[in-house]
Amino acid sequence: MNYLCLDIGGTSVKYGVADEKGSLLLKGETSNVITQKGVKGFAESLAGLTDRYRQEYDLQGIAVSTAGVVDPEQGVILYAPKYFPGYPGINLRKLLEEHTGLPCAVENDVNAAALGEYWLGAGRGAKSLFCITVGTGIGGCAILNGQVIHGASCSAGEAGLQQISPKGTWEEIASTSALIRNVAKIKHVSKAELDGKKIFTMAQQGDADASAAIDKQMDDLAVGIANICYILNPERIIIGGGIAAQEIYLYPILDGALRKRLLPLVYEHLTLRFASLKNDAGMIGALCNFLMREKERRE
Repeated sequence: MNYLCLDIGGTSVKYGVADEKGSLLLKGETSNVITQKGVKGFAESLAGLTDRYRQEYDLQGIAVSTAGVVDPEQGVILYAPKYFPGYPGINLRKLLEEHTGLPCAVENDVNAAALGEYWLGAGRGAKSLFCITVGTGIGGCAILNGQVIHGASCSAGEAGLQQISPKGTWEEIASTSALIRNVAKIKHVSKAELDGKKIFTMAQQGDADASAAIDKQMDDLAVGIANICYILNPERIIIGGGIAAQEIYLYPILDGALRKRLLPLVYEHLTLRFASLKNDAGMIGALCNFLMREKERRE
């Protein structure tokens, strides 16, 4: 059986058709039209993807990963960034089911990425893990025995908002945005002239300022990760987001920073991994969520 998988971001929607084992048979990307066409037009554009592939692949359902805080039981968007006008309060699951006649499941994008890594990526075999995405901000998701911990308001895992310093939240201090800001200040250049990839290239070419800024970012990341480890004691930490591509460079730095900040008992039972599914994690995790919820409904 095959399923349409959607990963909804602020500017684009990644989509794919996958079989029940999580193998992607095709992948593509289209614009997110919610700003131009509103919620109705947005839902119609997603339903259009279903129509395009429905017969060829005999689609049996729609698995959705989306930005925003999601009630995964109902498929309702509880909160969304400002670039999703009209999104908060809509029942995305119901909208898509009404448009297509197919069953649908909806999950937050970070939670979906974590589920993807748990199922087929860097989290395979772990009973407990915490997945951290590092980019413009910092997101997180805790999984225990295959289940996402959603919390009372479906907002568990928002680790980037923890106050780790009087200077600001974890994501204000340790995100890629913070790294770019710090290097721009040291180099006396505009932030627009830099991005994470460029800074890592500079460091690998021997730029001491870039190297020192990355070391600081990893140390700041280790502070927040240590807090998570002392509260949840997961057996695995997974680092995702853009910096996952820098695993070879970053692993020894971050691992060393964690060793300094964790008690030996905690550190020795922790495995640090970098996400392996890259841009497919959200779609694969959305499918994992769909299949688990369909199984629960049948039982």
